[in-house]
Formats: sequence, C-alpha cells, structure tokens
Amino acid sequence: MCGIVGYIGKQQAAPILMDGLGKLSYRGYDSAGIAVMDCDNVIHVRKAKGKLENLTGLVHTAPVAGMAGIGHTRWATHGEPSDLNAHPHTDVKGGIAVVHNGIIENHESLRHYLTAKGAVFVSQTDTEVIAHLLKHLYCGDMKQTLLKALPMLEGSYALGVLCDEEPGVLYCARNDSPLVLGERQGECFLASDIPALLPHTRDVIFLEDKEIARLDESGISVFDGYGNASHHDFFHVDWDVNSAEKGGYAHYMLKEIHEEPEAVQRTFSPRHGKAAGMYEWLPMSREEVNRLGKISIVACGTAYHAGMIGKYAIEKLARLPVEVDIASEYRYREPLVGENELFIAISQSGETADTLAALREAKRRGARVMAVCNVLGSTMAREVGDANTLYTYAGPEIAVASTKAYSTQVEMMIMLAIALGDLRGTLGRQQADQLLSELAALPDKMELTLQTEAQMQRFASTASQKKHVFFVGRGLDFALSMEAALKLKEVSYIFSEAYAAGELKHGPIALLKPGRLVVATITQSALLEKTLSNLREVTARGAMVLAICRESLAERVQGSVAEIITIPDTDDLLAPMLATIPLQLFAYCMAVARGCDVDKPRNLAKSVTVE
Repeated sequence: MCGIVGYIGKQQAAPILMDGLGKLSYRGYDSAGIAVMDCDNVIHVRKAKGKLENLTGLVHTAPVAGMAGIGHTRWATHGEPSDLNAHPHTDVKGGIAVVHNGIIENHESLRHYLTAKGAVFVSQTDTEVIAHLLKHLYCGDMKQTLLKALPMLEGSYALGVLCDEEPGVLYCARNDSPLVLGERQGECFLASDIPALLPHTRDVIFLEDKEIARLDESGISVFDGYGNASHHDFFHVDWDVNSAEKGGYAHYMLKEIHEEPEAVQRTFSPRHGKAAGMYEWLPMSREEVNRLGKISIVACGTAYHAGMIGKYAIEKLARLPVEVDIASEYRYREPLVGENELFIAISQSGETADTLAALREAKRRGARVMAVCNVLGSTMAREVGDANTLYTYAGPEIAVASTKAYSTQVEMMIMLAIALGDLRGTLGRQQADQLLSELAALPDKMELTLQTEAQMQRFASTASQKKHVFFVGRGLDFALSMEAALKLKEVSYIFSEAYAAGELKHGPIALLKPGRLVVATITQSALLEKTLSNLREVTARGAMVLAICRESLAERVQGSVAEIITIPDTDDLLAPMLATIPLQLFAYCMAVARGCDVDKPRNLAKSVTVE
C-alpha cells in the first residue's frame, strides 16, 4: 500500500526522499509529498496529486533544503486523490509534519474533539487528525507526546514525524503496518519497505507493534509502548539491489515472469537432496503430522488462489480435509478450530492485514500455525517464527500483479502435500520420489514454456479489444483459471471471470455469443473428455476458444478450439505450474496492447496493509 520514507543526517534530504519514494512507487499510489526541515527549523511541505513526476517537477521549481525530512506516496482511503489530501499533513502552524500508512478508525471522534480545541482541518484524511493531536498533546518532548497520543489512536498506523521544536531528530512508530529502519555513520533512514533503504544500508531493524523509534546523528533508539528501551538486532539483507531493477525488460511484470524458473529452483533446491522420506524443512514431526485432523489455508487474492491448488494437492496426496478461506471473511464467520488443526497463512509480503488478523484469530482459538511467505523479517514471519515459516525464495517482486511469487507459493503447497502424504503413508515412497524428480525438472520446462511469449503477443494483438473474457477449467485447471482471470483484470482492466467448465451450462452459458473469448486450461488428462465436451458447447454458440494445453493432449484438442498454446508434459499435479506462465503472458500482452500501465495498475497496491 502507501510508501513511507524518512532521512536525517549530513546530506540534503530531498534527493534521498525522492529516490526512496521512487523505490516504493511499485506499491501503488495516487499522490506523493515530502516535508523537509531547513537550517532555521522551518518545515517546508511539497505535495502533488498523480505520478511521482508531478512531485519531482514541483520540487525542482520550488526547492526545499534541509538535512531531515519525511516523504510519502499515498493510496487514497479517506478523501479523493488531491493535493490537499496528499501527505505529509501538518498542524495549523505547520510545526509538526506527519506521514502515515494505515487507517485511524476513530478519526471522526478525534476530529470533533480537536476541532473543539481550535484545530482547523484542511483535508478529508484520517492522517491530519494525528498531526493536530500531536500538537494538542505536545509537552516539549515528542517521545512523551507519542506515548500519550498512540493509545488514543484506534486502527493501524506506521508514522513518520518531524517537529520544529526538536531539530536534528526524526520520530516514527508502528502498529499493524510495517516500518524498517537503518543507519550508517551519522545518518538514519526509515521506510515502509526494504528497497528504499538498500542504496544506503543492508543492515536494518524491523520495528514491532506499539514501538516508537527516535532517529538522530547518534543512531536509532527504540522504545516500547511504556517508554522503556527496547533492544533490536540488525537484520542483514542479502539480496542484490539489482534484482529490484528492470534489467533490460520493458516492464517489471515481464522480467518477473521470466524469473520464474530461477525462483522455483531457489525455492526447491534447499529442500531437496536429503535422504528419501526426510523433510527437515517441515516444522512438524511424523507424529504431529499423523495427528492432524484438518488443515485450514487462509489468504487473499493471488495467494488465495495458490491455496486453492494447495487444497487439491493436499487432499489428493495426504488425504486430509482442507478448507480454503478468504482472509477478510475468516474472522467474521466464527470459525470452528479443531484440536488437531493446522492453520496455514499465505502472503507474499507477510504484511497483508486481513491475513495477519486471521492468523491471530486462529492462534487465539488454539490452531497450530504456519506461514508461507516471501519476505524474511516480515510481520507474519516474526509472529509464527522462522521455524514455522515456509519461505518462498522468489526474490523481490516489484510489479503490483504477482507472478513469480504465485508460482513459488503453488510450488510450496505441492511440496507440502508431498511431504504430508509421505509422512502419513498415504503416498507411496516411489510416487513421492517421482513427484520430487518432476519438480526438480520443472525449471527447465518453464524455460521452454517462456518461448510461448511470441505466440501470445500475436494472439493478443487481435484479441486485446475484447471487453469480456471467460476462463474455464476443471479440477486444478479451475483453480488456475481463477488466478488467470484475476491477473487479466488487474493489468488490462478487461472484465474477466473464471468458471469450472462443468458449471457453464448452469447459468454462465447465457452470456456466450459469437466472438466471445473463452480461455480454457487443459492440463488434467483424466478430465480431458469432460472438458472437451464443455468446450463444444462453447464453440457451438460462436465463442472463440484459446486453449492452454499439454503437448501430449494437443492432438485430441485440435479442432475443438480456435488456437492452442502448448506446454511441456509433466505430472498432472505439476502441470498448472507450467500453464500459469502462458496465462500470465496472456494478461501481460493484452495489457500492453491496450496501452495500460502494466506495473502500476490503477487503484491497486502491492501490499494491502489495511482491512
């Protein structure tokens, strides 16, 4: 979601803040701004609606000088995107400036209270309330003021604060919204995500909930919610900053699709090669696995779709009942948590607010919890512990629409299904070894699958102006179709929907007409004839079918569809991992052909840190 940066040190703050905002722009935003304190302790604010280039132009024409500052890219929640609603926000006199990620749920009551005390509000945002509240409570010490103010805020927040009465100091605090801090030789940095800090330092601190930090030339001091000093070890970031650059590709999304073979290899290799039947990476003993009575998988968006494939795989191989829930619904249905239940949360960022809330609810109800996550040191990883986190080593994912993270999540779900099945004795050792061998061969087959890009570009050039697209499949292919439909919606803005192919005649077939585009995934050999029967119903009504099909099935599919894109053969269970590549390329090529901003789709954020 929104991005926060902050700097205090020996250099001019504005260029560092602007560079940091650029590093965080992938998260999604609709306005941006910075606040810098000059040598006379006056805070100057510059902010602008729209792209970061608008703010860059404003800072160029009206420069701000100073060695301490905060910056923000906003994704609108309270109030429309506008210059006034953009962050930073200040109190009436402009002596306190605040940037904020999250949502203050009681902002209306605080607004009424502060208005009665003389505050004058100029924006529609919940964030402006914080600036006025800090001014109202200010006692000459911003740390003490924050200790008074934060308990009055209901909701989530990551804050960066400048105060003209405390030059040379930058404050921050967090609750349910991430903040990362770094320092080097008299300089301190803060940000809502690691990429903004990498040009300056690789050693970072992750602020915990309810904590406050003071940043000055002597370094970083962290305090708990009672004002007591809190010790933090620095975490070393070992991935290369260049992996967050485009590397010659037209868009991050395309680069990240091409990185999927490597990401899948990185996720698999550390967990393979041990003795047969040994799953040291799984934080459960054979006895614990055999006591399991149920698994719940909870996630949002793309991660939810990975969980759906996990359900198919675990039930097939481990013969355990699996429920998959949308995280935003989980808490509100009074979930039944059994004594021997395993709860698995899936999140690329490890900061997804709804998934974190569901995880906490499951823990409260007594479930054994694990996480599948791509970010070391994330809130989710810290809450369950590294031992209970199955890391996907996809590397940094910059494009808003997830691609390589999704592939590694699916891979992790299949690896988990194999391990559980082997340990429970529901999957024969020979079959387990065969599946692991197929997984080991998958990166090379994914490289071959990437060669479908040219064919997909040609197809998209003629189909890109379609207004509606249906995705269909059966079994695992239906789960994959759900993700394919989401990907097309996200980046091309084409209305798309996924259906189990057998459900077409139960209503959706009424929407088919000549020229309608239907994308069918056909990877499950046991369901081939059933799927073809459904597709004949589609083509009989004049719809055009694009099929993503395994090579060994292509001859039987030929003649039933308008065009076929083939993928290499592999086990039925793993085939969706290959089929996802042409489906992602389909979404990408359609979006490019339509002139869309592929990496930064409108209204979307990379990490959704508010409910």
